Amino acid sequence: MIFPLLQHIKSPQELRSLSLDQLHLLCDEIRNKILSDLSLTGGHLASNLGVVELTVALHYVFTSPEDRFIFDVGHQAYVHKLLTGRNTEAFSRIRHDDGLSGFTSPLESDHDLFFSGHAGNALSLALGLAKGCSRNSSHILPILGDAAFSCGLTLEALNNVPSDLSKFIIILNDNQMSISENVGNIPQRVSQWIYPQKINKISQRIHSWIKKIPGLSRYKDKLAQKANIALKSLSHPLFEQFGIQYTGPIDGHNIKKLVLALQTAKDLPCPVLFHICTVKGNGLAEAEKDPARYHGVKAYFQDLSFKKKLLSSSAVSPVSFPQRAGNILCRLGEKYPRLHVVTPAMSLGSCLEDFRKQFPDRFTDVGIAEGHAVTFSAGIARSGAPVVCSIYSTFLHRAMDSVFHDVCMQELPVIFAIDRAGLAFHDGRSHHGIYDLGFLCSMPNMVICQPRNAILLERLFFSSLLWGSPCAIRYPNLPASEEAPECSFPFSPIFPGKAEILCQGDDLLLISLGHMCDTALAVKEQLLDHGISATVVDPVFIKPLDKELLQSLLSLHSKVVVLEEHSIHGGLAAEFSLFLNKQNLKADVLSLGIPDLFIPHGDPETILQTVGLTCDQITQHILAHFHFSTQIPIERFFKA
Repeated sequence: MIFPLLQHIKSPQELRSLSLDQLHLLCDEIRNKILSDLSLTGGHLASNLGVVELTVALHYVFTSPEDRFIFDVGHQAYVHKLLTGRNTEAFSRIRHDDGLSGFTSPLESDHDLFFSGHAGNALSLALGLAKGCSRNSSHILPILGDAAFSCGLTLEALNNVPSDLSKFIIILNDNQMSISENVGNIPQRVSQWIYPQKINKISQRIHSWIKKIPGLSRYKDKLAQKANIALKSLSHPLFEQFGIQYTGPIDGHNIKKLVLALQTAKDLPCPVLFHICTVKGNGLAEAEKDPARYHGVKAYFQDLSFKKKLLSSSAVSPVSFPQRAGNILCRLGEKYPRLHVVTPAMSLGSCLEDFRKQFPDRFTDVGIAEGHAVTFSAGIARSGAPVVCSIYSTFLHRAMDSVFHDVCMQELPVIFAIDRAGLAFHDGRSHHGIYDLGFLCSMPNMVICQPRNAILLERLFFSSLLWGSPCAIRYPNLPASEEAPECSFPFSPIFPGKAEILCQGDDLLLISLGHMCDTALAVKEQLLDHGISATVVDPVFIKPLDKELLQSLLSLHSKVVVLEEHSIHGGLAAEFSLFLNKQNLKADVLSLGIPDLFIPHGDPETILQTVGLTCDQITQHILAHFHFSTQIPIERFFKA
């Protein structure tokens, strides 16, 4: 496709040479560009379609990077990237190898101040920038969605905004959505908190009426000011109670109104809340009707209708661990009539919609509030009801103290369903689920396990209700092999600290966790080609380890490989090393995991190659570390 205006914009400077009428045409081109490129790459669609006019207006009125834009979450920054010199082949490969990040990234451009990916931090970052910069320097503009106001960090920052802070404009993109529909009191009442539009209109009429009264020329400004104060006291707008000037609401898809309103807000001598109303998915009918479904999409093709292709592509996808977990929770809900499920704004991603529809009174989406999700779950557990807190690994970091203080220290049997455990690939450094074991393993009373297939996933979920302790069941967003038969009762439960031997060999002990067991078994086959036979063990539980089985195996094997898709610091290898020290056991151990780096985004094969966890790399590491001869002993030919 040809984009005559967009192709000439190499920086925001070229954008500012356009007329207001041309901006409207440019917005159409940008939408078509996003639709065209995401048809091949997938990515965050609906959120970016909703902010086209806003982003164009911001770059038209302000001078980036001198003026600083801070995107909350950052997944809605595709338009920003197109306008800041990144309309290149790298954009057409966004989130893939050699492509741009799906979030803001200082590695890409000076127009991006921070790496992003998590919600609610933009206002705090912006206030810190303002504190460190001269009061007479450039404008600072945090850009937040209304869902961010359900995040405690945003409210903490709001409490800290100085009323005399100038050149500070909070952009509130009110689309009544996070990934799915907003939940809770705060997002639903944002429009009631701010200076209502009716009050704005009444204020304007009073000003006009006062000006027409004869003989009041000396006092009309004071009268108008007092009338305005009186109106505000009646409406109690939250933001103006904080000393923040409110502007809006403004149609977020009217480029001319946005430009004019931003030009006015730019000169105000106080902090400003700039409230716009947008439609998530604007410009694509299917996305407007179902913005949650079109928040993030897989690659599709434009020779078919968008919706038809999307639905058909998802229909043939193999069943994933999150999908199976969602089905298991529904069966648990049927078996246990008091079971509750809690999630922080991840109902769709973690496949909890069926549970929500089937048991609405026992399902709670707390919004973007991970700490509250964990502590709320602790309260449910204390009441005696079973509870599952379903949360992405990368977002559990934000609730570390709640896990420690409100769950583990209280010895409450909260079941953590930790979704997206492992590499996130296309979402990159902010979303990899490779750090949670580092703090979970340090928590007293915490049981941690990871199933390698759907059968174990179901058995662990059903068994966890019998353990009577805090526990974490980790699983990736990958296909879950082996269809799980529904648990019949009574069933044979799994208790903490029971490992499984997957195959036995003579030369090497290979310990691997969860979905990486498939990799371990493939490595075992490659090692056989070099005359090396390995025992492969799935510990199932990271904490506690199966001490009895491991001691028995270590009496037979002096060479051990620990394989995991987690940071090499604080994961399975660290727990195994601690076990060896406590038991005063000796072994030559090769630990293979994620190196101590922030891992970029990219296609799975490339990222696994980057971190050294392909089958070929693992095999070569083993051969090199243990100095195995690659000659196959002749007696091996006669073992069969």
